[in-house]
Parts: sequence; C-alpha cells; structure tokens
Amino acid sequence: MSNDEFRAALARLAAGVVLITAQEPPLDEHGRGEDVGMTATAFASVSLDPPLVMVSLRNDSRMDDLLAEQPLWAVSVLAESQRHVASRFAMKNRISDRLLFEDVPYTRGEVTGAPLVGGALATLECRTEQRVLAGDHTLVIGRVLTASLPSADGEPLAYFKGRYRRLG
Repeated sequence: MSNDEFRAALARLAAGVVLITAQEPPLDEHGRGEDVGMTATAFASVSLDPPLVMVSLRNDSRMDDLLAEQPLWAVSVLAESQRHVASRFAMKNRISDRLLFEDVPYTRGEVTGAPLVGGALATLECRTEQRVLAGDHTLVIGRVLTASLPSADGEPLAYFKGRYRRLG
C-alpha cells in the first residue's frame, strides 16, 4: 500500500474541524508569550470519567514542540461559517501566528490563557495528561478543565475528501 492509497482511503472518513491553540511561555517575566494555533481534524473524545480528549500532531511541528513544554492548551470546535479560520491556520510555511490571530475574534481561556475563538460551537480548555509517539505523529491526550457552548446553534464545519464541507 502506498502513502497515496492510505491517504485516499482515510479521506473518505468525514471529520469535524477544530482549532487547537496555546500560548508560548513568555521570554521574560514582563511579557506574554505568542499565541499559536493549528487546524486539526484528528481530534476525538477519549473518556468521560475523567474527561479526556486527544489530538494528533505531526512530529516536530510548531504545535508539537510547544505542547511538549506547555501543558495548557485549548480547543475551539469550528462552525461551518468559520471555514476561513480553519483555512488560515492550516496554511503551510505561514507567517507569524500573531498576524493570523489579528482579525479573528477570540477571548482568553480563564485557565489556560489560550485563545478561544469567538463563534465556535464549543470550547475546551485542557491540560496534557499523556503524550504517545505514534509513527510520524504524537497523540496528545488532555484532561478537559473547562467546557462551554458559546455558539451552540450553528452547524459544524466538516472535512471530507480533502475539502471543508457543510452537513446536509
């Protein structure tokens, strides 16, 4: 089986789209670290008791490196109307994350300090419990510290056959 065959087969699995965010530790005691964000479709609920979720991160990606040192992170479950946010944070070889957040409305998580995207269907704040190396990715399992439904009436953004889609 080739990588292309494997990728094509899994592209037939529809997935929800989330934005994973975290804040880099400040360089000194007077500053705030840079906000970092990454679009993900490999995100899942793991356990209800305790409340655990999992995200799969490409090894040596900026988010993987950050979450190896920063245990606090957040998840924004994106609505169909937030396709532009998903696309922006999925870009490869992109410019600074600070510019990507510039015109995206967000609040800061009370526990993590990470950006929580305004208009998201749901937001979670998490603390890493475990990191599992799995091939060319790392599975980051996080304990959910807070959960909210800021915009529970919207439709979810889905990803299927390499494109963002709407349900229905």
